[in-house]
Amino acid sequence: MATFPQLKTGAVAQYPATKSFRLQNQTIRFLDGTEQRYRDTAGPLHQWVIRLTDLDESEMAAFEQFFAANQGRLGSFAFTDPWDGTQYSNCSLASDGLTLSFLGEMRGQTSLTVVENRS
Repeated sequence: MATFPQLKTGAVAQYPATKSFRLQNQTIRFLDGTEQRYRDTAGPLHQWVIRLTDLDESEMAAFEQFFAANQGRLGSFAFTDPWDGTQYSNCSLASDGLTLSFLGEMRGQTSLTVVENRS
């Protein structure tokens, strides 16, 4: 299984990073116009927004290769929560696009949103 790339420091995120929880709900609309709603997961799902700055060329290349290998949102990977060290084995990226900005030597930046999936 693939894992989210680490920086040279061994960290997976830099400050400021954002962690949130989301609930996945489904709605079924019947022919008579009534609706039935239900929770699609047993509990909340995690979401992390990882903003990275001051990346060098090798770190930027690692994120570019990781994104290409996962084919955007299609792939899944293991992600370690930077707040408590818990590893979530079924995560994916929230977007099919990746923006890597090169501002100068050792000054690359990107932002990725990681979402937890449930099987």
